Amino acid sequence: MMTYLDLVNNALRRLREEEVASIASTTYSKMVGDFVNDAKKMVEDAWDWSALRTSVLITTEKDKVTYVLAGTQDKAKALDVINDTSDGFMSYQTRHWFNQQYLPTTAVSGSPIFYTYNGLDSAGDTQIDLYPKPDGEYKIRYNCVMRKEELKSETDKLRIPSQPVLHLTVALLARERGETGGTSAPEYFAVADRYLSDAIALDAQKHPEETIWYTP
Repeated sequence: MMTYLDLVNNALRRLREEEVASIASTTYSKMVGDFVNDAKKMVEDAWDWSALRTSVLITTEKDKVTYVLAGTQDKAKALDVINDTSDGFMSYQTRHWFNQQYLPTTAVSGSPIFYTYNGLDSAGDTQIDLYPKPDGEYKIRYNCVMRKEELKSETDKLRIPSQPVLHLTVALLARERGETGGTSAPEYFAVADRYLSDAIALDAQKHPEETIWYTP
């Protein structure tokens, strides 16, 4: 896995610039770091990468409806939600539907089989509501794709494929600079797109069911 500093120096070399010992060494290297994070976000958003797939575990409490998905911020995409205690998949329902179920003064209690989203908590993490209202302790598993925070420390490691991020960074820098001594910005973007499509194709074979469309 390439570190934040590795990505910056790789991009600098490709633009015929001197490598740096620290990303904060020069104004230009700091800008390169910003473009690395821009490219990282674009590549992360392009596909549900295997390296970003994880599970967030929740243990319910009696009569408690709202739960925090710790560490997700507002960056998680649900793949499926499972009630491990009752051995069943949970289904999404709308906020309006949940409001209707909880309008009665005595809402139904039992093993949760539905979930919906309920904004963010004070730390910025995603919250979900469950229905029926838990009548005890249940283990809920929220399987998701969790996009990462920006790279900050020079030793932070990139979890997604590095080549698409690196070449998209170079393309963004080439467009900003206006000249690169031989290769045009559109050519750099074409190279970056090729690296991205190849990386997606390689990762997608781990999840073929997500790329096959069936006609009912």
